[in-house]
Amino acid sequence: PGRDEKILVSWNGLMIKGMARAGIVFDREDWIASAQRAVDFVRRVMWDDRRLLATYKDGRAHLNAYLDDYAFMLDGLIELMQAEFRAEDLAFAQELANVLLEQFEDRANGGFFFTSHGHEKLIHRGKPAHDNATPSGNAVAARALQRLAYLTGNMGYSAAAERALKRFYPQAEQRQGGFSSLMGALAEHFEPPETVILRGTADAMRPWKQALARLYAPHRLVLAIPAGTQKLTEILDKPVHDAVNAWVCRGVTCLSPIKDLQELLKTCQFGQIDR
Repeated sequence: PGRDEKILVSWNGLMIKGMARAGIVFDREDWIASAQRAVDFVRRVMWDDRRLLATYKDGRAHLNAYLDDYAFMLDGLIELMQAEFRAEDLAFAQELANVLLEQFEDRANGGFFFTSHGHEKLIHRGKPAHDNATPSGNAVAARALQRLAYLTGNMGYSAAAERALKRFYPQAEQRQGGFSSLMGALAEHFEPPETVILRGTADAMRPWKQALARLYAPHRLVLAIPAGTQKLTEILDKPVHDAVNAWVCRGVTCLSPIKDLQELLKTCQFGQIDR
């Protein structure tokens, strides 16, 4: 049989997230590098003048991208930054989030349209929120925007996510089975994810990352930011010392820096931040 060789941003976003997550859990640097190459390709070839192009084949990228393209790629970038932090990925994530708000949000009623404001006019402009073969673009966008808000301090992202959750909650309340992704985003709305920020040299932080990866914590973000990284947001720009330091945060509230790995693991396992 023939092979479908077109490259889609949305499916690559899902794959990038999966490869990055698997790379973290199994300590596979080659899987993480594969995800980074995919991101670099999308940014170089399918990101044109502050917009994504949905598909690429035979040397040509074209078609205005859809909600799923932006949402899945943004979600993948947030996972990839936890696998190996790169400042350019953070910048790209913010650019994608800004376009999501500018070009896809239903400002009057909340939620995100599947097509952008500049897309060709359609008979019906949908705002799908239920899961199908792939997760709901609205749900993934809401979850990713909430998480990005806590990494950047831009509460406009979380405000847009909240508007989407309010818009679709009545549907989800009636048919929870079809809205599991949205319910996951709603859970993080009520209880923001825990964020662990590590600062130090890459080699010194590696055992800290490996130890944290062994703890099952789907609602925790771990970002190991090497010394010398530039263009960080104020929240992530923690001071660098001779040894590794860790900051455990929930939302925008952080504990004092932790200098001992075992103390960090104890804090992460039992929690010491008021919710």
